[in-house]
Amino acid sequence: MTVADGTIRHDWSVQDIVSLHELPLLELVGRANEVHRRHHDPNKVQKASLLSIKTGGCPENCAYCPQSAHHSEVDLTRDKLMDPAKVIAMAATAKTAGAERFCMGAAWRQVRDGKEFDAVIEMVEGVRALGMEACVTLGMLKPHQAERLAVAGLTAYNHNLDTSPEFYGRIITTRTYADRLDTLATVRSFGIDLCCGGIIGMGETVRDRASMLHVLAGMDPHPESVPINALVPVEGTPLANRPRIDPLELVRMVATTRLVMPGSTVRLSAGRSSLNREAQILCLVAGANSVFYGDTLLTTPNAGIGEDAELFSAIGVPERACVSASVA
Repeated sequence: MTVADGTIRHDWSVQDIVSLHELPLLELVGRANEVHRRHHDPNKVQKASLLSIKTGGCPENCAYCPQSAHHSEVDLTRDKLMDPAKVIAMAATAKTAGAERFCMGAAWRQVRDGKEFDAVIEMVEGVRALGMEACVTLGMLKPHQAERLAVAGLTAYNHNLDTSPEFYGRIITTRTYADRLDTLATVRSFGIDLCCGGIIGMGETVRDRASMLHVLAGMDPHPESVPINALVPVEGTPLANRPRIDPLELVRMVATTRLVMPGSTVRLSAGRSSLNREAQILCLVAGANSVFYGDTLLTTPNAGIGEDAELFSAIGVPERACVSASVA
């Protein structure tokens, strides 16, 4: 039996992770909860707000993404980069609603120097001035750009692996896996936290899911933040007809992530809107300790704030007390 006792390790094999994932569900969740409680306050769930600051027209061909310029049948309004003052005002509103972390996403393949990147720097500085954590996802970065973000006070950079190295080519062909790893290494070299996870439900196998976690858990240190997304099929994308995953698959993925990366913040991300209250609570028991807060995640639906208030009430934690003080 694979040992997962809460020790921080970087030597997990893919088969180790598969074995954990395939444990009887109650045993898996029980083990994950035990490890979670060793490393985290089980009554704290960080709320993060996510805003699309530049929408659509991305030159990447990610099969799941409605923002790709390759998917012309998607019904999506393209929007230019938002004004920094408006973004900062929206961050202030999110903070008032209880969010501690403000995440900003721009549909770019890579960051380009100039007025737009200057505007992003202004956004980061403004969000940090509010006393919030700031996270951005902007595509690939060059070292001097990562340095500017670090100087501006960026808390974390989101750059997901999406899936396993083996399955990756069936989802994306315009950017290599090595490109993603290079960007993560660049970010890490300037002391910025990594926010890096993936998506399940795209047609991958359990071994693919384990292989992705193997890459993440092999990083030293582990990513501070690991978003676990369930595919939200969008009409007009190549994955539009994929069936939604069984909620228990998401529970298993969250629990397995917690076991192999005990100290990371595990973020219950896209796909949460399709889970009932009980399934979400089971994910929290299994080791998730952050949710994205607000009605949309970039361009896809998310659980409503009212629904989240009911969720937090049901688990007996005051809504504003659900915001963790930890940086992730």
